[in-house]
Amino acid sequence: MGAMKLRNPLFAPADSARKMEKALASAADAVILDLEDSVAEGRKAEARDVLRGMLPGVERAGVIVRVNPVGTAHHLADLAAVVPGAPDAIMLPKCCGGAQLAVLDRQLAVLEAASGLPEGGIRVLPIATETAASVLALGSLAGAPRLVGLCFGAEDLAADLGTSPRLPSGLYPAATVAARGLLLLAAAACGVPALDTPWPDPRDPEGLRREAEAAAADGFSGKLCIHPDQVAPVADVFTPDAARLEWARRVVSGFAANPGAGVFSLDGRMIDRPHLRLAERLLALE
Repeated sequence: MGAMKLRNPLFAPADSARKMEKALASAADAVILDLEDSVAEGRKAEARDVLRGMLPGVERAGVIVRVNPVGTAHHLADLAAVVPGAPDAIMLPKCCGGAQLAVLDRQLAVLEAASGLPEGGIRVLPIATETAASVLALGSLAGAPRLVGLCFGAEDLAADLGTSPRLPSGLYPAATVAARGLLLLAAAACGVPALDTPWPDPRDPEGLRREAEAAAADGFSGKLCIHPDQVAPVADVFTPDAARLEWARRVVSGFAANPGAGVFSLDGRMIDRPHLRLAERLLALE
């Protein structure tokens, strides 16, 4: 099962065929068709019907559906509507630990079998920091099935904590900073990329770039997007430059030429296995 490119996944509300079609035609690595927060309660069933009819005809790579959380009245109905259309992944909001992902794995396996799809073909992308309880459960995600990445969510976490998502300076409050760091550690422990929270103001490209560059420096592999205008700038930030990619290719080639070596010299510097892991991560962002 190949890795998904997730530099700049773009959200689109599932109750608007026009907005979904625009997102699907965009240059985003992936598109998140949303049945949760962007769809009003009274339009959930209609949105499911729209997706049920649309998904089988979608041919682009990187189609993700955000369903409603486990335990809500809409969760199973969402899955039953979208699994037959074989999206690449399900985004699970309000994810609270590995036990929920195990439940989702079983639900998906049953629906895949009923739809004639291969078991395990639909991956899972949780938003894993939307509540304080979710943050405290991050350590239970290691080894979770179907996992393709972990998403940091700042807005819902702030609501749970009773704080503002960002301080007037643009920085995060202390508990949000802690959650962000723990999400990065959890993603590394799971061996999957970490995706940063969306920048909430599409009219502020400078703020978007500033926060995306900080996220890239901290080790995030991508950033969720809420507007088509955010797609290109985010891709630019999370795509390594040509010199960095050339270094990564040389590191990979060096180990391929010396498969039994734990270390070799490149331009006079010692290169070891951690450098190989970094090189592979960089090439995955190309």
